[in-house]
Amino acid sequence: MNTSTARTRFSELRRQGGRVSAAELDDIWAALDTVRPEEILGEWKGSALDTGHPLNGQLDRVRWYGKRFVSRTDVKPLICRDDRGELYSNTVLGKGEASLWTVEFRGESTATMVYDGQPVFDHFKRADENTLMGIMNGKNVPADGPFFYFVLERAA
Repeated sequence: MNTSTARTRFSELRRQGGRVSAAELDDIWAALDTVRPEEILGEWKGSALDTGHPLNGQLDRVRWYGKRFVSRTDVKPLICRDDRGELYSNTVLGKGEASLWTVEFRGESTATMVYDGQPVFDHFKRADENTLMGIMNGKNVPADGPFFYFVLERAA
């Protein structure tokens, strides 16, 4: 799959909603371009891709909004909404906050968010100028998954 086909298919899957095959998302991931940490600074609205992963639906329960990359060393990984609808960094759920690094994943070096308080990594690739595809990975995840897949859209 080439980058253009991967971007088109990723967009289609997001529009159609519903269950998505992890194998198809892996094919799309392989074709997308890597990103550098400084290219993704800013605020991003997040949404999960439903592959049947145990985390699917859990972020909705905590009213997850997205992520805020202030700098490489100041990352708010779990921006959520409180009861008044205000955004806040959920440091309890995230066990702290995070930082951005360039980490090798599946043979490519790409921007990766490293949680401060838990062995969890969110790897990112560019779907388009304002959209990232993410894969959550960590110490307790086997090398072949299952992984949690998600989307980040640059906030206006």
